[in-house]
Amino acid sequence: MDKNERIDLAEWVTKQILQNGADQATVAISNSRSVDVSYRDKKIENLQESTQNSLSIDIYANKKYSGHSTSDLRKESLTKFIKQAVAGTKYLTEDEFRQLPEPKYYPKKLDVDLQLKDEKYSKIEAQDRVKIAADIENAAKIGNDLIVSVSSEYSDSIYEDVLMQSNGFVGESSSTFFSAGAEVTVKDKDGGRPSDWYYASSRFYNDLPQSEFLGKAAANRALAKIGQKKIESGQYTMLVENRAASRLLSVFFGAMSARSIQQKSSFLDGYLGKKIASEKLTVIDDPFIVKGFGSRLFDGEGLAANKRVLIDKGVLQQYFVDNYYGRKAGMEPNSGSRSNILLENGSKKSDELIKNIKKGIMVNSFLGGNSNSTTGDFSFGIVGRLIENGELTIPINEMNISGNAKELWNQLSEIGADPYPYSSVQMPSLVFEGINFSGK
Repeated sequence: MDKNERIDLAEWVTKQILQNGADQATVAISNSRSVDVSYRDKKIENLQESTQNSLSIDIYANKKYSGHSTSDLRKESLTKFIKQAVAGTKYLTEDEFRQLPEPKYYPKKLDVDLQLKDEKYSKIEAQDRVKIAADIENAAKIGNDLIVSVSSEYSDSIYEDVLMQSNGFVGESSSTFFSAGAEVTVKDKDGGRPSDWYYASSRFYNDLPQSEFLGKAAANRALAKIGQKKIESGQYTMLVENRAASRLLSVFFGAMSARSIQQKSSFLDGYLGKKIASEKLTVIDDPFIVKGFGSRLFDGEGLAANKRVLIDKGVLQQYFVDNYYGRKAGMEPNSGSRSNILLENGSKKSDELIKNIKKGIMVNSFLGGNSNSTTGDFSFGIVGRLIENGELTIPINEMNISGNAKELWNQLSEIGADPYPYSSVQMPSLVFEGINFSGK
């Protein structure tokens, strides 16, 4: 099914919904294809390909609302599906806030190319996919007898979607996604089996890093964990590696939703225009990054994407406001979801930041733990390296940090110049002063 066929079907479905007695309707049609290859011990461990077609509808009838989905896109099946969905909606409880966004919030321009789709996707052959996974495994083994196992992977996918609102919006999007990397397990003298990974992602096939780089990076990260141990509890400077830093920022995201604000379950309720973090922290939501993993022209409700500053020099500027909870909370919708998250970066790479730390811990990953969007409290296990006099020394694990998000982010002292490129949340390395670590 091509783009025009999806649009034609969406128009037909919308008409059927309204003819069956609904006041308004949303129709979303999606087609996707994905391929996953995993490689282990010089042979294919798993090769999976899947194709999926789906249709979702939202029905608004007499201030009542329901959502439905199906994978059967034949019109004869959809006719019955739609009739039953609309009929069932009429038995639900009224909710005066359930209605489509006002058309003024839809995008005015939809012909911007954000370069999210690799047109060469269909030309990628099975042998190309398998070769990448095999080459990554070979590179990861690097002739080191401390390596116990290597599991390498390659995957790609393509998505094609149409979103239609009965009050005037029609949007179409298509994108591709590629990922490759490996997880490596090693052994140490105490019988431990530490492991680590390195994966990279891209919108375009040719933008993936070389297989040799991916394999060696995964192996080197795992080997660096040999000899891990717990160290003394105490107060340290904390340097958070760029690829792990989004875990800390995510404590803010749930609390910034209009749903949390309206339901009084956010520790950021009432903090618009107020300081919640160090002045070093400026967070930007930018949906227009070329080839960005979160780039878009509109969100799942058809609301126009806009570049926005969420936190400006530590001061909270905006919440994530969707249409429904925006109506309930009396706030203007600006999209209830994020796109690409950027920070206003500093001038130093990770190596330079390390040199300036006398006694610290570099956190490479957060393990388990939890965070509470109502209170802002969090507790995370950590894995990392001890920093002594500007140098990385012993690997550490089985330690944790806990506290409150607002207190933690006010301890932010420096932001790096190395944003993580393989995520929609492009976090750089972060330095926090006076963090209490629990160890032995």
